[in-house]
Amino acid sequence: MAKHPLAEVFGFRPNDQSEQATRFRKLRLCPYNNKVPNCTKDKADDPLGVCSVLDGTKCVITCPIRFRQDWLIAEHAAKFFFAEDATWTSLAEVRLADKNGKSAGNIDLVLVEYDQNGRVVDFGSLEVQAVYISGNVRRPFAAYMSDPKANADMDWSHEANYPRPDYLSSSRKRLAPQLLFKGGILHMWKKKMAVALDRAFFSTLPTLPTVPEPDAEMAWLIYDLVPDVTGGPLILRQVDTVYTAFADSLMVMTRPVIGEPEVFIKILQAKLDSQFKHENPPETSDFDVGLT
Repeated sequence: MAKHPLAEVFGFRPNDQSEQATRFRKLRLCPYNNKVPNCTKDKADDPLGVCSVLDGTKCVITCPIRFRQDWLIAEHAAKFFFAEDATWTSLAEVRLADKNGKSAGNIDLVLVEYDQNGRVVDFGSLEVQAVYISGNVRRPFAAYMSDPKANADMDWSHEANYPRPDYLSSSRKRLAPQLLFKGGILHMWKKKMAVALDRAFFSTLPTLPTVPEPDAEMAWLIYDLVPDVTGGPLILRQVDTVYTAFADSLMVMTRPVIGEPEVFIKILQAKLDSQFKHENPPETSDFDVGLT
């Protein structure tokens, strides 16, 4: 467990006391291409400016906007979607609906290829998956922001509800449903998909069966946050791309790891025994209650 749980606050490491880092903290700015200059995570008027947390020695991205550094994710997705000479742009938060007009959710980024007349030629979807947190991250954030200099190396390890990455919820409650609903529509349209996530999160997923890039329907764009040699902000760097078929990925993502039925039978037996105990309490004799 890291003593200081916060890896980045408003884009800078907690021990960065430079003029730029101080300015971003003071003005609550987002350096990673948010829709407005300020951070809007959690609450627009009181943003939770934590971009990533520490899981041991690993930096784990907890804000999807953090992946927008230098728009690398768009560049890497476009290489998968389009020909090298394609003209393209990206559109954020595009609503996707089914045949009946019922919303399947918003696509984080839609990359659109267009011709010289500005007409859409092709498109692909890019989902950005940050990691959920278990525990409470706002309390250490508030403590740090109360005095960034004094709390640059604070020890939070003994506090209750220490914030930790919740990889399982991130995959089962967020990523898998997105693939099922939004991905299902795009797959029927025969459109390619890309998912951007960090290496720590990807390493917790089941092993996905891979295919050669020309046969791929999905590209998993995997990133890390690495130290800058000058000591500045952490740098988003792509470390791998995994190519898969859509159906195979969805099958692996949504299939539970199946244990033995005997374990479940033991649980049932314990509950059944408890129920019988409450329904049929033991008889009490006069001697048992101390009567003559």
